[in-house]
Formats: sequence, C-alpha cells, structure tokens
Amino acid sequence: MSAPTLTSAPATQINPAPDRVDGLAANTPALSLKVGGVTPFSATDYPGQLAAVVFVQGCPWRCGYCHNPHLQTRTARSPVPWSDVLALLQRRVGLIDAVVFSGGEPTMDPALAGAMRAVRALGFGVGLHSAGMYPRRLAEVLPLVDWVGLDIKSSWPRYDAITGIVDSARQARAGAELVLASGIAYECRSTVHPALHSEADILALAQDLQAMGVRHYVLQVFRSTGCGDAQLNNVSTLAYPGAELLAQIAPMFDTFSLRQA
Repeated sequence: MSAPTLTSAPATQINPAPDRVDGLAANTPALSLKVGGVTPFSATDYPGQLAAVVFVQGCPWRCGYCHNPHLQTRTARSPVPWSDVLALLQRRVGLIDAVVFSGGEPTMDPALAGAMRAVRALGFGVGLHSAGMYPRRLAEVLPLVDWVGLDIKSSWPRYDAITGIVDSARQARAGAELVLASGIAYECRSTVHPALHSEADILALAQDLQAMGVRHYVLQVFRSTGCGDAQLNNVSTLAYPGAELLAQIAPMFDTFSLRQA
C-alpha cells in the first residue's frame, strides 16, 4: 500500500465507535468524504492497474504495526476537500485506469458510496482496501467496486490481540464472507510481524482462510515505514516467515505469494 502524498494540517479529532457507524448511508453526499491524503499515481495498490489512491480518514482499530496511524482519527473538516480530489482525478482521465479508496478504513465514511459513484462517472475502475470491519457499509458499496484488497489481521481467535478491539473478529469475518460471496475480484492479504505472529499463528491464519474458501492470498512482511512503535521497528524480519512454512501454505490457495518488506 502506498502512502499519501497530498495532505493538510490536522483539525479537531472525532472517532466514532464501530457500533455507531455501520449503518447504510446511500444518500450522504460525496463532498463530505474525509480525505486524509491522495497519491496521484500508483502501480502497486491495484494489481494490474495504474491507479490514484484516495486515503480516507478513520479507523477504530489500533494495530501496532499500522503504517498509516495518522489516518486513524477522523477530523471535523476534511484535510483535503473532495472537490480538490475530484479536480485532480478529472485531470488524470486517460492517464490512469482506476481509483483505489484506502485508509484508514474507507467504509467508516458514510460518503464513500457517493465518492465511488463520482469516480465511476469519470470512467475509472474502483478499487477498495478494507479490513471488512463495517459489513453493512461494505455490502452497500460492493456493487460499485471492481476489486477488493481485503486485509485480514490474524487467525480469528487472536484477532482482538492484534486490533486492540473486542469482538473485531466477528466484524472482520462477516466482511470477508461478503467479499467472497460477491464474486468481485479480490486479494486477501495479511501483514505479519515476528513479534505478533509466530509461524504457528500464520499457519492457523492460513487454515482459517482456506476453510472460508479464500483462493487468492498474500502474506506481507511488516515494514517499518510509518510505524510509530519503536519496539516493533527494531525486530528483524530476516528469513521470516521461513521457507518451510511458505511451502506448507502455498498449496492451500489457487494463488499465493510473499511480499517482502
């Protein structure tokens, strides 16, 4: 995932609880989308497509290895107005293939569906990076999406230990089931860190996903860029995960790969 390059100074902080957010919001105008930054060009955030990436503010989870922690909190005003984002995208018609909504957790924002419609009206494909934590919002926007990068944090029993939020596994699993049932192209991926995910944990995670019917899976080795946890940043990821584990996981999925830090 790329990091945002167009940002503004933070304002008043607002971060609503998950159970107060996950409602339908079909009529929320795109202009109210809280954008924390934009990357005008990326060749890595949507496989096979050249894309701009819109980073939406807000995430209630507190994963220690997060490399965009500045996007976790929603502010009273959008640091980057949606009108500016749309003007940028209009200038990029014919230069890029798609727009990816990332975060943060983009489904936290009730204006996401409206923003996606505006993007589709320009002729772009739509990608979504999501951890699936707001299943009802996710179900609302999936018909507008061409590809999903689905972030799964851990095996289900260990989810709360990674996210810092009680009952996060239930939300994430419901979101994952929606993506798998939708028929939309997807990539399921997990960022792993040796201090947080033992090789036994990674194997259990892969087995959970295989049991769900996940066919396309990527393990991403933690990278320190953007992470504010000094202890995690100082742990070596050399030769992690091991080759024997990777060979055990690979046959579980139609496609499997490892992204190094």
